[in-house]
Amino acid sequence: MAVDIKGLAEIKILVDHFYLKVRHDDLLGPVFESRIRGHWHPHLQKMYTFWDSVLFASQTYKGSPFLKHYDLPVSDKHFTQWLHLFNQTIDEFFSGPKAEEAKNRAYLMSEMFQKKINAYRQSGSQPLL
Repeated sequence: MAVDIKGLAEIKILVDHFYLKVRHDDLLGPVFESRIRGHWHPHLQKMYTFWDSVLFASQTYKGSPFLKHYDLPVSDKHFTQWLHLFNQTIDEFFSGPKAEEAKNRAYLMSEMFQKKINAYRQSGSQPLL
């Protein structure tokens, strides 16, 4: 029986398994690898703190996620696949209110990133750093 996401231990399971799927995905893998360039450990560490901050208000994540993504060569289909793999990973391991919250937060982030990326591309401008 699946358990809910209760803290950092479950976040690590989610992040590790999700990014394993991403790395092997024909659409997402090359995009992530082009930015990460084999340095997955620091990225995973950052994602642990990110999701801990999102789900448990730990305030351990420092940074601006959008600035890391706005110039990636991605389209709406990349976000659809990202969200599919994320939800699939949650459903494989977790069930409960925090698991549902994680899926909802991922959906909202995906929508926001898509809209902002498309707006910057259409305007030809860049976000303020």
